[in-house]
Amino acid sequence: MIIYKSTDWWEALRHLKSSGVIRHLLKRVLWVGLYATAITAGAVYYHWISFVVDKEFFSFLGILLSLLLVFRTNTAYDRFYEGRRLWGQLVNNCRNLAILLHARLPAEDHANRAYLAGLLSNFPIALDGHLRQGAKIHKLAEVTPGYREQLHHIDHVPSRIAAQLQEFYERLLRDDVLLPTHLLTLQRHHEALLDVAGACERIKATPIPFSYSYFIKGFITVFILVMPFNLLDTYEYLTIPITMFGAYALLGVEMIGDEIEDPFGKDSNDLPLTQISNRIRANVHEILGVGLHEDVKGLADAPYSVVF
Repeated sequence: MIIYKSTDWWEALRHLKSSGVIRHLLKRVLWVGLYATAITAGAVYYHWISFVVDKEFFSFLGILLSLLLVFRTNTAYDRFYEGRRLWGQLVNNCRNLAILLHARLPAEDHANRAYLAGLLSNFPIALDGHLRQGAKIHKLAEVTPGYREQLHHIDHVPSRIAAQLQEFYERLLRDDVLLPTHLLTLQRHHEALLDVAGACERIKATPIPFSYSYFIKGFITVFILVMPFNLLDTYEYLTIPITMFGAYALLGVEMIGDEIEDPFGKDSNDLPLTQISNRIRANVHEILGVGLHEDVKGLADAPYSVVF
């Protein structure tokens, strides 16, 4: 995700070059400009083309296309916002678990505190990788000797970490550190971890239906190809910049929708999952009073998004 101040127009414009979708969009607009130039030259200069599209019919198509694009953009943003809301829930529940167990664990019990801080930190980091290209085992905390090596054989690492957390609660219960009533309170926040993971998997595994997505893409393509024929008789050579501007708006809305409909990717406008995971790790260690290296802690407040 590109970090910027929405109230600062010049800063926002400065970040245009940072967006991969914008760079790709400008290339497409350039091709549209070349196409419009060829059509305009053929009609105005060489008089090879005399075909003109009825303006009322073209306006009707424009209204229909705008309605489709509004629905397309809203659907994509709903998925993006739901993904951010789910990760906000993950932040809250990890903090709540850390606070509840901090109150029960003896202050001198450094071993259990470090173990808990490592496991709680590992869950969002594992989920981050799971939603992208597989969990990055080397990024997880080595909470016990050989811990990361054991996870190499696990298909769903977040579930395994959640199971290890549950085993930890049960062990504290057997050691009389927790009471059954405490465990009931913990369960509500603990179950939310895999609820978040499952909801994120649902978003990732359920894209916009193929037929709907490509119907809009086909509609936009035809609309842009026909656009110069609607403008030639009125604007002549001005048809070229007008067509390019129209293509910029139409293609831009569709391409942005394509990018944000999967909020867990690594595009410039996707959610900063790695940065959120690092923030959870810093918060959990601070709450439990477990030391964390300054370089690792600094990743939680980096002025950029870490997506590797």
